[in-house]
Amino acid sequence: MRHKLNPEERQRRRKRFVQRSKFALPSAITLISVLCGFSSVVISINATNIPDKTNYFLWAATLIILAALFDGIDGRVARATKTTSEFGVQLDSLADVLSFGMAPAILAYVYGFMEIGQTDSHARAVGWAASFFFLACGALRLARFNIQAERTDPRFFVGMPIPLGAVCIASVILKWPTQIESTMMAYIFSGELFLVGLLMISTLSFPSFKKRSHHPKATTWITVSFLALLCLLVILKATFFIWFFATYTVLSLAMNLGWHFGWKGIHPPPSTKAQKPSPHQQQNIDEFTSDDLQ
Repeated sequence: MRHKLNPEERQRRRKRFVQRSKFALPSAITLISVLCGFSSVVISINATNIPDKTNYFLWAATLIILAALFDGIDGRVARATKTTSEFGVQLDSLADVLSFGMAPAILAYVYGFMEIGQTDSHARAVGWAASFFFLACGALRLARFNIQAERTDPRFFVGMPIPLGAVCIASVILKWPTQIESTMMAYIFSGELFLVGLLMISTLSFPSFKKRSHHPKATTWITVSFLALLCLLVILKATFFIWFFATYTVLSLAMNLGWHFGWKGIHPPPSTKAQKPSPHQQQNIDEFTSDDLQ
């Protein structure tokens, strides 16, 4: 006969269940991101046998953007529930290779080079190389991050983060979902893949917007900015992603160029060479989880 729990035992049991659930929640969100990336791959593959692939490309690109959204949430949930762990960090890195490396690379190849490859084998070969280059650069960027995470400035990413690179590719497909049939456009699209890959493995600094400001009006400005971006998304729809990431990339490159010529409007990050961070830098770094900075 099953033992009947008294109120105190039931309360302890509920506490244990809540504690275990807290640790499982960030990983569950990460796996949802993996599901979005995997579904994008499946849709891209299924599109190869469909005459009109437009809706398939729209769904595949949208799922990559959703994967990026969930990828941004899991680290914040882990930090809010104080359940960060090395397991979560490694799971997040593996998830990013699939959702933001493999998924956009396959989508880009099917979208930009499969159809044109029937008449131009050279364009197909260039597309294959560009898609693999994007995937390889994303994997290299994640590997570099894993060994530099403890000695980088949390205000900045070193190189374009891989979710941003994936969304840059997906945003183009969202705006122009019709499969590429022009050789010139195929070469232009392959150029974008090469460019984004180079930005991911570069040592340029990209703002992370993750360091909390202690200014009393910071929360107000953040809220206003979020609402403004949301309104622009509703108005511009797919065009919003192109303009947003193009602006972010151009301003980041301009900031790095300014530092090169001595501009001090924003204090540049310290060198990421093998050295121990100062106690103040280490305190800033400890405020963030590794999966938040990828």
